[in-house]
This record gives sequence, C-alpha cells and structure tokens, in this order.
Amino acid sequence: MAIFVSCKSSNNSLADSVEQTKQVEGEPAAIQLGAERMDQYLKALQGKRVALVVNQTSVIGKTHLVDTLLQLGVDIKKVFAPEHGFRGNHSAGAIIKDGKDLKTSLDVVSLYGTNKKPSAAMLADVDVVIFDIQDVGVRFYTYISTMHYVMEACAELDKEVIVLDRPNPNGYYIDGPILDPEYKSFIGMHAIPIVHGLTVGELAQMINGEKWLKNEVVCNLKVVPCLNYTHDSLYKLPVRPSPNLPNMNAVYLYPYLGLFEGTNVSIGRGTDSPFQIIGRPGAEGSFSFTPRSIPGVSDNPKHLGKECVGEVIPDFLNGHILDQNTLNLNWLIQMYETNRTEDGEYFKDFFYKLAGNKELRFQIESGMSDAAIRKTWQPALDKYEVKRKMYLLYP
Repeated sequence: MAIFVSCKSSNNSLADSVEQTKQVEGEPAAIQLGAERMDQYLKALQGKRVALVVNQTSVIGKTHLVDTLLQLGVDIKKVFAPEHGFRGNHSAGAIIKDGKDLKTSLDVVSLYGTNKKPSAAMLADVDVVIFDIQDVGVRFYTYISTMHYVMEACAELDKEVIVLDRPNPNGYYIDGPILDPEYKSFIGMHAIPIVHGLTVGELAQMINGEKWLKNEVVCNLKVVPCLNYTHDSLYKLPVRPSPNLPNMNAVYLYPYLGLFEGTNVSIGRGTDSPFQIIGRPGAEGSFSFTPRSIPGVSDNPKHLGKECVGEVIPDFLNGHILDQNTLNLNWLIQMYETNRTEDGEYFKDFFYKLAGNKELRFQIESGMSDAAIRKTWQPALDKYEVKRKMYLLYP
C-alpha cells in the first residue's frame, strides 16, 4: 500500500514545500506522485501563465494542487473541468457548466458539455497546461479522453502540456478487445484494450508517439513520473476518482461491471454500493435493491424506483488482487443467460461503444464461454503489448 506525503501551506523554499513521510524500515519505499515532485516542474512555471486540468483527486496529501500552486505564487489563469466537475460533485453524464470557483475565485471552464476541447480563445491567455487527475486504467473512463483533447488543442496552438503522473490502480494487467475505429467516441478514443495497463503519463506518450492527435500533430509534452511505483504496486486511492467509485472494491470491479452500462442491468447506481452489485427487475438472484435518486451522484439511475434482483459481486479486497488479471465476463454472460425482463433487449447500442466492437455482443449471444471469448483477443493484445512497452515509464 502506498505511503502518502503532505504539502505544507507555506511560502518557504521549494525544498520545504513538500513534507516527506519517512520510510518505515522493512517496508517498500513510499510512492511519490508526479505532483509531489515539484523540483521537476515548478521552475518551468515561473513567469508562465498556467491553466490546470484538475478535479477532486488532484491533491498532494490533503491539499489541492491548485491551493498549493497559488501559495507558491504560480500565475493560474483558469481551471479546466472534466466529467463530474472541478470538485467532483456532478453525476455521470451531467452537463458541466462554466463558472467561478467560490474558494479560489478562479474561472472554471467546462470540458464536459457542449465543448470537450479547449478552443483557441480559452487558451489565448495560457502558456502551459498542467494535467493532474487520478485515472483508473479503463478505456471508457473519460478523463483520458479529456487529456487527449487538451493535448490536441495545445499542439495546434504551440502550448506546452505537463502531465503530473499518478499510479494506475488497475495497471497490473491488460485485457479486453482493442477498440475498433468504427466505434470511436468520447468513451473510447484510442486503439487500446479496455484494461490498457498504462498510467496517464504513459498513455500521453503513446498518444504522441502513435500520432493519434488530429492531423498527426505532436504535443509539446512533459511527463513528471512517479517515484517508487511499478505496475504491480497496490495503490489505494486517497480520494474517490468519481462519485460512483466510492472505494477500492468498486475501482477494481469497474472494468468488468462497466460493460453492464450497455445492457438493461443496473450496476447499483442509486444505491450505497455502485459498481459492486448487479441486478434488474424480473431477474433471478440472491440479492435485491431499489435504485433511488442521489443528487450529484446518480440523479436518474437506471430502473429508478424499481426493485432489481441480482447478485453482490465478491469483494476483491478480501482476496488476492494481483491474481485477478483477466477481464472477467462471467457475470455479463450469466445475466444474459438468465434474462427474464420485459423492458426490451438485454444489449443496448451503447454496449458497442463500451466494448469497442460489435463482436463481443455476438460472441455472448452465440454461447461462447469467457475463456473462448478472451482467447480471440490474444493476437491483438500481443501486438498491443509490444507497442505498450515502448512507452512504459515503470517496470
């Protein structure tokens, strides 16, 4: 488990601005986040006009990066807000509006609404954009799509991007189908598997290296890597990355249960256990729940007010996390085989975007097993693994 550091609220020297937690004898060295390594990026901000792409996860210890940089005299012009907003208090899919942060009086510009890419006007008073958001390592988690568009806009306007890297809690394996370009969308923009095994810094380097930005422009990119992190590190997130991932069990289960968002099955949005339970009206199972509206978390969840029957997914935290190194499809297959609902088809069109192809639906409908389906992914995953190694920052 990671040992965190905290940031002092002071105007002292850079060396004094970060209070390091001492390593306990016999324990692994503490993971140091990119944001904590100020000696690697603070000088690059001197005399520059800065914008930040941040949310509630952008913390150093218990202090937000915005507050830390303001204390150190950095000229922050604005904050760009991803899905769920700057403070992380908007439910999935909610339109994020421009505004002003009450605490800092900074302008907050939405990148999740009618506009997902910074315009030239938005970047006119900016020299450098910092991206510091905790990701969970899944292709359809939208923070990496926001990073893509920020890199693209900055490349087109000759602005620098600094990515302050953070560990990937699901970075210990790769699995799932590679995205088919036909199903490219904001929940899947890159030719990577569902569980891609990259930190945001590594993915940023891949985006540049593979020339995935529009017109093959290349971003002026600097990545500040973590220290003492490997892809086998078990990293407990200090802040929930989004409203419906309230704990590490949900984070570990998200790659598997996220695919249910493209079916008529609820994954517990509108309950106290999102991404830890599954069910639908008329199904069979050992557990029941009734989704309710939870403002800022699940405003209008699937099957609102209806009793759903299904299962509680086993708690990975009580097992061996690193042994769970495949994208388990058994729950998805089981719920399909026991479909007893009257509200239409099991699969919705949205499933194609989540899966990144049409084949997965047809494979499940044809009765293929979890192992047989995953075997069809292996040739493409082998090629992806070769490409991935070119951009790795960590063993």
